Amino acid sequence: MADESMVRTLDAQASAIWPQESELIRRYGLPDDIRILDAGCGTGEGSWRLAEMFPRATVLGVDILEQSLEVARSRNARFAPRLTFENQSAYELRVPDGTFDLTVNRHVIHSIPHPEHVLAELKRVTRRGGRLHLIPEDYGMLHFQLGALDPRDFWHEGPTRFGEATGTDLLIGRNAYGILTDLGLTEISIDYVVVDTIRVPRETFAAIIEAWRDGYIEPIAEYTRFTREEAKAYFDQMIANIRDPRGYAVWMVPVVSARVP
Repeated sequence: MADESMVRTLDAQASAIWPQESELIRRYGLPDDIRILDAGCGTGEGSWRLAEMFPRATVLGVDILEQSLEVARSRNARFAPRLTFENQSAYELRVPDGTFDLTVNRHVIHSIPHPEHVLAELKRVTRRGGRLHLIPEDYGMLHFQLGALDPRDFWHEGPTRFGEATGTDLLIGRNAYGILTDLGLTEISIDYVVVDTIRVPRETFAAIIEAWRDGYIEPIAEYTRFTREEAKAYFDQMIANIRDPRGYAVWMVPVVSARVP
């Protein structure tokens, strides 16, 4: 999904999620001059919001997609030199142990193999007493009204088959707690951002699903039983559900926090 649909996805997701997510971050009670890592920063939608929330903080955003980093740098020059972007892998970060007070990883670990290795690396670079802040997506937590198609068939089967074929866990939201426990992290909490047709503007919610459709129907057709046309039909029905003034749809987004002992 390293294309313009990813840019649209990250823009729309941040617009939908950040108003609720930011209140969860404020609960940590962190000072405004901390050191922050945004691992898997993409186009920097989370990075600049963190720089704005913590006006004396230094924020490093890292990603392996140079085209995303170019977008991030071009959009966020106003926060330099406090906010910088580097091409680094979250599997092997080029920073010393215990560097950061707050380590953030949003919308990443569902899409990569061996997420436990990345979480271990994030723990390594976070200081003792520091926090991890994660959004581990879970595609079993999307709910739409029934129409000509039953969206439950798509979301219950599609993510499982896709994950098996690609070595990823698209249900990582419910599995992150166990991984963090095994890593010895403490004070693990799981909250939820509710992206629905009441709390989020319908067009913003619809833009997320449209970007997913445009970026994912080809790999869905490759890795699951759903054809390209079938996948598009499911997405189109869900988008229509969101845009229907009488319709209701919801995406429950896990937000996971943990402390490094």
